[in-house]
Amino acid sequence: MAATGFGSLGQATRRDELVGRFDPWLLGVSITLACLGVVMVGSAAIAGGGVDAGPWYFLSRHLMFLAVGVGLAAVAMRTELKTIEKHSQWLLLACAVLLLLVFVPVIGKSVNGARRWLNFGVSNFQVVEAVKVLYIVWLASYLKRYSEDVAVTLTAMFKPLGVVGVLVVLLLLQPDFGSSVLLLGITTCMLLLGGAPIRRIALPILLMVPALVLLVVFEPYRMRRVTSFMDPWQDQLGAGYQLSNALMAIGRGEWFGVGLGASVQKLSYLPEAHTDFIFSVIAEELGFAGVALVVGLFVLLAGRAFWLGLKCVEMKRHFSGYIAFGIALWMALQSFVSIGVNLGMLPTKGLTLPLVSSGGSSVLMTCVALGLLLRVSWEYNRAARQVAKLRGVASGSPVGTPPVAAQPPLPADAGNRGTSRLRQRIEPALGRPSTESAALAALRRSR
Repeated sequence: MAATGFGSLGQATRRDELVGRFDPWLLGVSITLACLGVVMVGSAAIAGGGVDAGPWYFLSRHLMFLAVGVGLAAVAMRTELKTIEKHSQWLLLACAVLLLLVFVPVIGKSVNGARRWLNFGVSNFQVVEAVKVLYIVWLASYLKRYSEDVAVTLTAMFKPLGVVGVLVVLLLLQPDFGSSVLLLGITTCMLLLGGAPIRRIALPILLMVPALVLLVVFEPYRMRRVTSFMDPWQDQLGAGYQLSNALMAIGRGEWFGVGLGASVQKLSYLPEAHTDFIFSVIAEELGFAGVALVVGLFVLLAGRAFWLGLKCVEMKRHFSGYIAFGIALWMALQSFVSIGVNLGMLPTKGLTLPLVSSGGSSVLMTCVALGLLLRVSWEYNRAARQVAKLRGVASGSPVGTPPVAAQPPLPADAGNRGTSRLRQRIEPALGRPSTESAALAALRRSR
């Protein structure tokens, strides 16, 4: 009888039989945002977007990039996080190389005076979109390795600040002020989530604020954006042209919009209607109801990602948890800035609405990020099932034998790292082996 019990125990705890599930909320909201993006890009770009290539040019390109992005997301969803973590140092090097490549004359391409793209012949690629993903993965790995040091020493806290400082300098040389602020925001918030005391991180933030203000004051085009943001109607046909038309589009939408496809502002009045200002087209065609839907979807996406990160950290899966935190911050901050620009709450920035706006680089890398997030949810679910199965096997008995006495539940932070965090073993009865200790031993062997 005991031999049968050990055989079933070893069979039940084999790692290859423990499978996870992708989080249905994350999967559902990602698919919904992607479908909404297809519909709105098709509607916003029907006027041609300033390109004489037919009404479906931007929609066809968006669908092509979305299809490739789904393929990349599938690869990310099937890649073990421990494999990614093992190569995290190389990802940081890749960030620096990509940001330097844009300055190489043959490879880098300049558009409207900014060198942000790599020329791949069939399409251009904006490198900062890849840098966001790679940098978040590296920072998650760093915080996992030095989370205790970050909480108590200045040196450990300043290392990622120094790294992001180098990346920001390279971005400002392109120039790309919006992405620079976004990376700084993600780094600051992840350090706080990683345990850095807010009183220590406040000093570098206070030093950065005057530097950012000076960058705005001494750069004429940035200063024009700030002044036009404060009063777009003062120069409606000049510096305030984009924002004034965006606000008119939002005002026309009222509660339920003018109807899908019936926007007037997208007809060569609103610049970049299919990219930076697609939210204004949504507001005009779908009204306040559509705006509330879009905001709700991004709140759900970020909130679920934060919840997933918290659960991973509680289970001592810190690398997975920090990846979830980083992607949640990215989606939340970028969508907030994009929506804020359209509503006239923030100065104009070249940031797209994730997964909704047209833009090949943004769509591809957002799909990769969401693929990583879904992989985090899959591995968390597998670990939770593993712990639940061990708990069930340890508290139960083979068929036909009396059940073992009831045992207390596992603590919330019991995870697949450090099996000493599991509840205390129960001493075996006379002549009967401890099923709990056998379960833990089988779990260790499966790794």
